[in-house]
Amino acid sequence: MSCFLTNSSLGKKLVMSVSGAFLVLFVLFHMSMNLAALVSADAYNAICAFLGANWYALAGTLVLAAGVVVHLVFALILTLNNYRARGAQRYAVTVQEKGVSWASKNMLVLGFIIVAGMALHLFNFWAKMQLVELMGEHTNSLGMSPSDGASLIAYTFSQWYYAVLYLVWLAALWFHLTHGVWSMFQTVGWANDTWYPRLKCLANAVATLLFLGFAAVVVIYFVKSVCPCCAGAC
Repeated sequence: MSCFLTNSSLGKKLVMSVSGAFLVLFVLFHMSMNLAALVSADAYNAICAFLGANWYALAGTLVLAAGVVVHLVFALILTLNNYRARGAQRYAVTVQEKGVSWASKNMLVLGFIIVAGMALHLFNFWAKMQLVELMGEHTNSLGMSPSDGASLIAYTFSQWYYAVLYLVWLAALWFHLTHGVWSMFQTVGWANDTWYPRLKCLANAVATLLFLGFAAVVVIYFVKSVCPCCAGAC
């Protein structure tokens, strides 16, 4: 079984699909958690406290990191194999998509943008929250409690350059998912003439839901930072 997953093209694509599905589910959960910050800072901080430096949160972090590494490594392997087999032509799906051809031809580039965005996100949040707790500190470099995620969100997105970078990151994620979610189902043989339009619609819906959910947090907190009245300070 391991030889099939690592030595065959179909096996590698299956690993990509499974790891991709896992990451999409995590991102959906993360988006839902972030939306809580728009409803109640206390509720969001309670979630942050629950997901602090404890064994289940650490285990989840390690599993998530493994999923990202597996997905990226197999993406690189498939791309290199494709270049060797077909020169500069990237991997083409068996059913030609309509409307997302640019995304399908630039999945690796979009993937690198997403990884860069993840590195920025780890710097802005994980390093100032869970890592601080692991180090036994009670405040982060900004003088905030590591469990005060709401204040950290407010500070981060009050900086216009972070707001812009996050929106660019989310746009790359949207393009990546419009093709990736559909391709995931195609790998397991569901993208036939009947299911193609349904799966394409599902991929676009998932990508758009995630983009709007995350972007809402970025934009609303940025608007509150530049408009005191919008934050209820007037």
